[in-house]
Amino acid sequence: MESVTEAVILMAGSGSRLAKSGMTLPKPLLPILGRPLISHTIVALEKIGVRTMHAILGANAEILLEGLQPLLPAGMILNPIVNRDWQKQNGISVLCAENKVAAPFFLTMGDHLFDQSIFQMLLNRSDRSLLNLAIDKKIDMIFDRDDAMKVQTKGGRVVRIGKELEDYDAIDTGAFLCSQEIFDHLRRSKRDEDCSLADGVRAMANESKVVAIDIGKAWWQDVDTPAMFEHAAKMLSSLNRNVDLVPGGTPLPTEDQTS
Repeated sequence: MESVTEAVILMAGSGSRLAKSGMTLPKPLLPILGRPLISHTIVALEKIGVRTMHAILGANAEILLEGLQPLLPAGMILNPIVNRDWQKQNGISVLCAENKVAAPFFLTMGDHLFDQSIFQMLLNRSDRSLLNLAIDKKIDMIFDRDDAMKVQTKGGRVVRIGKELEDYDAIDTGAFLCSQEIFDHLRRSKRDEDCSLADGVRAMANESKVVAIDIGKAWWQDVDTPAMFEHAAKMLSSLNRNVDLVPGGTPLPTEDQTS
């Protein structure tokens, strides 16, 4: 299958919840197990074939740009895109990449950590004419389910999405493989010149245009609060020991142990 060589990473927000705890660096640059948080995603994307990273910047743009440059692998190009309206919802940040990125492209968040296999699944199992969302059906293992973006699926498609959903069977991981059509739906979803990424996903889901890619046993973690940060560090540390951790730190059996 033809590789995907471009990715859009959203990192325009101020990271206020972590900043309130005394963490002064921009969230993507916070060190986690000795490396900036964003470097884990950069390495994963580089290994999957990404050669151009479009970074959507806003708050702390200059500091972020200075910190991102030395993290790039050889041969990867950084295209910084400043969202002047970064205080608005993240759909506006995605729209900043329109006409600057070639589809299909990966879309993800600068404050998430991912198992590299998630990007591989998106690459191998996607319908590149549609929007493809990596979903997690291990609902009981989600660290902060109240804060998570809930998803309802049917027949391999996303049919509903929202943080307040009461009837859901999966969680949005924040990793996408996108067609150009995402921009059209985000523009149509604007209200008072603002929209969220979830608004665009919802609009495409209403037309049965969002493919649900189940990540299975793969791991990911949003890093939005001090508690999430601590849990993410535990998850990364566990990889070095080949042990998966649930939110309370309880080891899960590996595939070898369950076979």
